[in-house]
Amino acid sequence: MKQYTLSEMEDKYIGQKGSAERDEYEYELRMELLSRMIKKTRQERGLTQEKLGELVGVNKSQISKLENNANSATIETVLKVFKALKADIQFNVRVENKLVQLL
Repeated sequence: MKQYTLSEMEDKYIGQKGSAERDEYEYELRMELLSRMIKKTRQERGLTQEKLGELVGVNKSQISKLENNANSATIETVLKVFKALKADIQFNVRVENKLVQLL
């Protein structure tokens, strides 16, 4: 039985790197990971969604929505959440194959 790598399966069933379908898939994965990181960090800090919402200045329902789907969150909200969690977050931006670092 032939074995395939994850990358080969993604190429075959989702699309080649650089295609619109693949870009959307990879974006969704990153947003899912962001949501999970927020939830896990909140839980590790012993905070409820309501308490985190108070610290950020949003409703509990907005924290719940963020933990379940970060797609609709603004960068500003995400940064506020991580600041309230006392967690460091770093973004990497690549422009024309050059890494731009935000300090």
